[in-house]
Amino acid sequence: MAPIIDMHLHLAVRDQIHPWVLEYRRQMLKGDVKAYEDRYSTPHGLEMLLDQCGVDYGVVLAGENPVTTGTVRTEQVVEFCRNSRKLIPFATVNPFLVARPAGEIERYVVELGCRGVKLYPTYQHFYPNDPMIYPIYAKAEALGVPIMLHTGSSVFRGSRLKYGDPIYLDDVAVDFPNLTIIMAHSGRGFWYDRAFFLARLHENVYMEISGLPPQKLLSYFPEFERNADKILYGSDWPGMPHIGRNIRLVRSLPLKQETKEKVLGGNAAKILGLST
Repeated sequence: MAPIIDMHLHLAVRDQIHPWVLEYRRQMLKGDVKAYEDRYSTPHGLEMLLDQCGVDYGVVLAGENPVTTGTVRTEQVVEFCRNSRKLIPFATVNPFLVARPAGEIERYVVELGCRGVKLYPTYQHFYPNDPMIYPIYAKAEALGVPIMLHTGSSVFRGSRLKYGDPIYLDDVAVDFPNLTIIMAHSGRGFWYDRAFFLARLHENVYMEISGLPPQKLLSYFPEFERNADKILYGSDWPGMPHIGRNIRLVRSLPLKQETKEKVLGGNAAKILGLST
């Protein structure tokens, strides 16, 4: 049996996050968001939540997006995950805030033990195939760690949708054939078809379905089963607080049992080098 892996978790921090992000969380939770987030704001608390939801491993993402969402630094995520049995840190780098982003990636992976990198084109305002980003891809490819990129829409102020088009990752997939590329949110909104096709076309490109209602997945992706080996489950917690419910909804879809196991963790386990 494959493990259950949530590929898309954020820290439940408040002091570094913009008010409109906290308001969105409040609307999604429909309750006392501060009390909820305080309960799960420690490593033990988040592990307890994942245990309750049947999740074996969770990928915790850093993000340095001062214009759009706020800042959670890589070092903060690393420290949060340090002694955890199930939390896996992913680094981030904002190419506009550091002089040598590829060097930062090497430090995060080699010295701090990050298992992947998250980039935010829609929040940081760059096209994924911008040559400025290529040193980051080259370093991640050389280190053998995956790159996850936000694709598609965002409701947060300052986001620019044009940078979220998955088509720009076609260049990246061709130019870095040994780099594992993960499309967070699978082109949410406009570009589900492009994300699906890119994952089928390129061996090194994967879809990640955080932020998408599981009950609508077969409407968004009518040939979902054809990409069974290329789709990863993620929640986008705490912005989407219902991890366990969404896992149950995925399990209720009219798909092969083998497909569900791959999507809920088998595919991610291979990318992360975890036992299945």
